[in-house]
Amino acid sequence: MTERRRDTVARDASTLAIGPSNVRWEGGALTIDIVEGDTRLFVPWQRPVRGTVRVWPEMLNRTAFALDGAESHIWHCLAPCARIEVEMTAPALRWQGRAYLDHNRGAEPLETGFNTWHWSRAHLTEGALVCYEGERGDGSLFASALRFDARGVPEPVELPPIAALPDSKWGIARRTRSDIGVAEVRRTWEDTPFYARSELASRFLGEEVVAVQESLDMRRFASPLVQFMLPYRMPRRKG
Repeated sequence: MTERRRDTVARDASTLAIGPSNVRWEGGALTIDIVEGDTRLFVPWQRPVRGTVRVWPEMLNRTAFALDGAESHIWHCLAPCARIEVEMTAPALRWQGRAYLDHNRGAEPLETGFNTWHWSRAHLTEGALVCYEGERGDGSLFASALRFDARGVPEPVELPPIAALPDSKWGIARRTRSDIGVAEVRRTWEDTPFYARSELASRFLGEEVVAVQESLDMRRFASPLVQFMLPYRMPRRKG
């Protein structure tokens, strides 16, 4: 999560390099080589962050979805279900587990297209379920629920009821969906002035699930104070 100059970025059909780090397809896995540093505030030493992450898709979805009528913002869930292997040398740790792979792309900044959004995903016995909703920059609302089958093919399903969640410590409003309109925050992994990412206990399509949920407030992100703070969290390097 380091911002770098354009001349330090290179890409081709299978690889994206940003400074000394890179992402590439290799042997059927998305392989991420991380060469970064610890940039936390009030930490006097800059510890290295080094390692490799491999994401192995268990299914692939070729269908992308527009999040607005002008198709200025596109969301593509490439791998609704995947497995992950993490091998870090600094700090020295390794683990493996379940994963997910998607991306957003657009013709304008996110803070122009959206005020807020809420997203959640859960593995099911077969496939996965993704709920995506929010408020666009013009004040209009969007909401959808997609079930991905064992081959990764998406199918719209009825939106489960809203399940309210407690605000994050930074006051970010969070919510998700659940069969019974109830979900529980088990852990919050990321809690920032404009973004929160959490692990939930929930229920989708009759199954008790562990879901990953995120809430984003782009009005907070665009505020002058947050923009002033960002370089301390996401440093800007010349090389």
